[in-house]
Amino acid sequence: MNPDLSLPVSEAGTGRPVLLLHGGGGPATVAGLAERLSTGAHTLTPVHPGWDGVERPAGLTRIADLALAYLDLLRDRRLEDVLIVGSSLGGWIAAEMAARDTAGAVTGLVLIDAVGIHVEDEPITDVFALDARGLAEHSWHDPDRFHVDPADLPPAELARRQDNMATMRALAGDPYMHDPELPHRLGRVRVPTLLVWGESDRVVTPAYGAAYAAAIPDARLHLVPRAGHLPQLEQPETTHTLIEAHLRRTTTRPATAG
Repeated sequence: MNPDLSLPVSEAGTGRPVLLLHGGGGPATVAGLAERLSTGAHTLTPVHPGWDGVERPAGLTRIADLALAYLDLLRDRRLEDVLIVGSSLGGWIAAEMAARDTAGAVTGLVLIDAVGIHVEDEPITDVFALDARGLAEHSWHDPDRFHVDPADLPPAELARRQDNMATMRALAGDPYMHDPELPHRLGRVRVPTLLVWGESDRVVTPAYGAAYAAAIPDARLHLVPRAGHLPQLEQPETTHTLIEAHLRRTTTRPATAG
C-alpha cells in the first residue's frame, strides 16, 4: 500500500469480513449499519482519505484510486470471503473493487443507492448546486425529519461537511459522479450482487439500480419503500435484514456445527 496513504479503519465483531464503505456524507451514514452487522460479522469501516479530517495524498485523484487502495488493504490483511457493502459514493468504490478484484478476495457485493454510472436522459442530481433544503428534498423520503439548517450547526460541524463536499467534488466532480468506462467493467463482476435502493431517491433514482442490475451478471434489485438515498437511515430494519440475508447467502465458507 502507498506509504503516504492513511486508511483509518474501525473494526468490530467476529466472523466473515465485511468492508463497509461510506458515501459523501461520511462514516456517520453507515455507523448504525456497521453496529448491526458486527453482531454476526467482522466489520471494517474505513474513513476515506479527505473525509472527516483524514489526509488525502495529492496523487489520490480518482475513485479508482480508492478502489485499488482498499483492494490493497484486503490483500495486506490477508482477508478472504469478503462482503463489500457500499453506500452512494461508497457503492461506486465497491463496484470498482469487485470489477478489479483478480485475487478472488471479494465473494459478495451490496450496492446501496450507488453512483458511478450514467443513465441516459436521467442524470444524477447535481448535489453541489443544491442548498441544504434542496438536498434534503432529493435525498430523503421524509425530508422534514432529516433536514438540518446549516445556520443551526456548530462551526466545526459545518466546516467538516464543507470539507467533505470539497473532497467529493475533487474525486467525483468531472465527469460528474460517474466513470463512463465503469459500465463496461461491470461485466467482470462475478460475485452475487444485491442492489438496495430507496424508492424515493431523487439523487440517483431507482433507474440506476436497474441499470446496475442489468450490467452485473449475477445481480438482483430490491426497492425499499418510504426511503430515499440512504435507506439504511430511513428504513434501517428493512435494509439490515436484506444485507444480513445476502451476507449469509454469499459466503464461500462451509457452515460450522454449533
